[in-house]
Amino acid sequence: MAMAMAALRETTRRLVSRREYPAAARPLLLTHSRGITYRLFIGGLSQFATEDSLADAFSQYGQVLEATIVTDKMTNRPKGFGFVKFASEEEANKAREGMNGKQVLNGRVIYVDIAKAKMNRVADSSPGATGPPKPPDNS
Repeated sequence: MAMAMAALRETTRRLVSRREYPAAARPLLLTHSRGITYRLFIGGLSQFATEDSLADAFSQYGQVLEATIVTDKMTNRPKGFGFVKFASEEEANKAREGMNGKQVLNGRVIYVDIAKAKMNRVADSSPGATGPPKPPDNS
């Protein structure tokens, strides 16, 4: 385990020290490589909201690493909720306090909360269709 952590630190050091990444992007690269991010759930989004407008609305509270709007797989239409990732817990908490219950995007009131971890859908889902029901045994 210690060797794996040492290898990860060495790889991160090499990536960060390259001249390809400007100094401003280095902390962002570091947070992504270590997986340290803070996600907020955003509910009540308009169907006209975009990921860019979501990121712009939340950028006043800190560095937005990613903004995503969840869409239906079949119709490709927005489902009315999304997620915003921040680099620090403090920025995420400020955004949650400042934006929850506010009429911000396209005139809709949005609801902001800490995002929950994804549940294992295989274990939590109900079994698929098994065919028509079997007739009762009337013996």
